[in-house]
Amino acid sequence: MKRARLIYNPTSGREEMRRLLPDVLERLDRHGIETSCHATTGEGDATREAAEAVSRGYDIIIAAGGDGTLNEVVNGMAGKDNLPPLGIFPLGTTNDFARAMGIPRRWEDYCDLVIENKTRPIDIGRANGRHFINIAGGGSLTELTYEVPSRLKTLIGQLAYYMKGIEKMASLSPTQLIIQAEGYEVIEGEFMLFLIANSNSVGGFEKLAPDASIDDGMLDVIAVKKCNLAEFIRLVTMALRGDHFNDPHVVYFKTPRMEVTSPGHVLINLDGELGGELPGVFEILPQHLQIFA
Repeated sequence: MKRARLIYNPTSGREEMRRLLPDVLERLDRHGIETSCHATTGEGDATREAAEAVSRGYDIIIAAGGDGTLNEVVNGMAGKDNLPPLGIFPLGTTNDFARAMGIPRRWEDYCDLVIENKTRPIDIGRANGRHFINIAGGGSLTELTYEVPSRLKTLIGQLAYYMKGIEKMASLSPTQLIIQAEGYEVIEGEFMLFLIANSNSVGGFEKLAPDASIDDGMLDVIAVKKCNLAEFIRLVTMALRGDHFNDPHVVYFKTPRMEVTSPGHVLINLDGELGGELPGVFEILPQHLQIFA
């Protein structure tokens, strides 16, 4: 028998895991995976529980919830020795990383991936000592993901982000940034936001970083230069089609490491969660985790 620890957010996905739990446990147990559970109770709880699961030598860790839950579990695992493979049940509002990895939405199909031990290595990002699995960024629009109340996300899902995004649009303003990336000259100017992608699915946009790869040892960086509201909306429309790289307002490059500083107050977003503030050092940890996918 293998031992698995399932860490789940009881409020994610309209509380879906509460209903699925007996069936998931029965299916895994029937195929030789003895699984114990932990329901998260607040911020940081999934990180502590994942770190404990690693130290106790579990063969498998499974995160069930949205991108925030996944980020906490990854932070509890990253940097440690003898890491077990990570399973992901995507139950949140956007599930960017799971979408990028092609992880099945049907719980039965994903259980089978875990049972069959189908894993692949993935890169992990690090920012000022914290970790992210899919996206990092800064700028006023990147703040909307952690400003949307969790209860509202549970009730109305993706619509909660659209509502907050419309609200934030009216107050968009540029920020002075200094970007020092390995392999490039210093980039300095006024920017609306910057995004650092580890996969090709960011904020529900599947063409925002189409060349990003989860195992290439590189961060895909997109920065939007100062523009007015009409120009920004046009850029968003272009990003839906993947045409935004041709616009002069967009800076794009790949790098394994970069530092971003600002004379202003700029918060950092890590997988949709608040990750401190600039200055920030962002780097890649190549093929640091194995995930079931």
